[in-house]
Amino acid sequence: MSTTLTGGEALVAALHKHDVRTVFGIPGTHNLPVYMALARYGIRHVSPRHEQGAAFAADGWARAGGQPGVCVTTTGPALLNAATAAAQAYSDSVPMLLVSPGLPLRHPGRGNGYLHEVKDQRAAMDAVVAYSHRVTSVAEIPLAVAQAYAAMATGRPRPVHLEIPLDLLDERDRVHVLAPVPVPPAVPSAEQAAAAARVLAAAERPVIIAGGGSSGAAPELRELAERLGAPVVTTANGKGTFDDGHPLAVGAGPHHAAVRALVADSDVVLAVGTELAPADLWNGPLDVTGPLVRVDIDAQAVVTNARADVAVVADAALALRAIRDRLPPAGPSALGNTRAAEARTAFTAQARAEGARYLGLTGALAQALGREGFLVGDSAMACYYGALSNLPAHHPRSFLYPTGLGTLGYGLPAAIGAKLARPDAPVVALHGDGGIMFTIQELASAAQLGLPLPVIVSDNGGYGEIRDEMAGRGDTVHAVDLPRPDFAGIARAMGCHGVRIDGTARLARELETALAADRPTLIHLPEDAAR
Repeated sequence: MSTTLTGGEALVAALHKHDVRTVFGIPGTHNLPVYMALARYGIRHVSPRHEQGAAFAADGWARAGGQPGVCVTTTGPALLNAATAAAQAYSDSVPMLLVSPGLPLRHPGRGNGYLHEVKDQRAAMDAVVAYSHRVTSVAEIPLAVAQAYAAMATGRPRPVHLEIPLDLLDERDRVHVLAPVPVPPAVPSAEQAAAAARVLAAAERPVIIAGGGSSGAAPELRELAERLGAPVVTTANGKGTFDDGHPLAVGAGPHHAAVRALVADSDVVLAVGTELAPADLWNGPLDVTGPLVRVDIDAQAVVTNARADVAVVADAALALRAIRDRLPPAGPSALGNTRAAEARTAFTAQARAEGARYLGLTGALAQALGREGFLVGDSAMACYYGALSNLPAHHPRSFLYPTGLGTLGYGLPAAIGAKLARPDAPVVALHGDGGIMFTIQELASAAQLGLPLPVIVSDNGGYGEIRDEMAGRGDTVHAVDLPRPDFAGIARAMGCHGVRIDGTARLARELETALAADRPTLIHLPEDAAR
């Protein structure tokens, strides 16, 4: 049935129809009609202190909660503040809907100095999301929302931007609020599944590399790995999809020499939901000596970075199930467990050597998070050298990390989103001292929400990775050293608890206390004191 609504209420009604109950954003002069309607539909609004934080929080909500995150900004600078987070979501295949007003329908094409005017706001966002769409009538708004949700549920999930001319937000018209479109998962073709099964059935030494695209297929991945006797390596975004406690688990981090050796020794490689991207591999492409089978929802992905001998373009869970069902019956493979154990021993040694300075940190995190927790990391040495390969993970999307774009400032606001999506699970944010300053204002947001959120700042006195790269090149090391502020004092000034610890001996106890607190706790851990 159609009804008469303002554009702002038409948007909120459409979001409510798509089961949106929380949005992140900051009100502004041009989006007030949207805010007027939120409470009427029972949608909770969360106000981070910066639009980049709002969009990062929507990203964390989506990854931890399994539903698209929603971020509402105002025009111009506000939306552009969110653009970095939108690009991160695009890079890591995270579904997110960004909504903003745009300049009025009849605004002069060459501009006239309107408040928040950007030459082409829609085009700017279109460069970093799946698509950016500007509606041209109130009646189109619910349709545009339904189209966005259908797009995010079809194929590879990616963020979408919806622009509503600000004059439409107060304009009234008859609209039809559409129900969500059922989108069935992409079914593999029988020919593709059979071809993959034939190659894998002939394998004596298979290996599986699982990426973020396999996160919805954890049971199917485990069943197929056990059926093949195949060791499993995961990428950063795939971490946790295959339980690190399983006998066939090698670990997360395909950049390690142990993984390269395992792949080179394998007669078939099965890559599931991974781009095999430089951001995952770090040290160049893997040496795949046998057939490569790729399973991915994205047809473009299976022809990028490594040529597939067999490509299965489909939903990962359905594809793995179809392949398993076409394999001949066989008993468990002792060879697979042996290969996995040998690779895991080498992997663990290399991971511990790479992250030696962070082993006390990752040990305390493992104790605090248990099997159900979430670690939300920033692009920091403590994360990619420490937690990625040394912190056990036991369920999909339990390690939230800005892999592809490598954004600084992701951890804290994304952890807020993750904690709101999973309030009963332990959630910890892990930052470096450089990256935390990009979004440290979100401590105030977390304090206002009363979240029991530990925020660890692993402090190496600046931009440690860039410092090491300068030194490695033989360059003059400069512009990378930062003074050490009183991080705990900053946290307390924003309504949080704050503590500095000199060493990791107290860290497990501090994390336990922080996870039971009535507000966030920043734990300042200088690395020179922790060694």
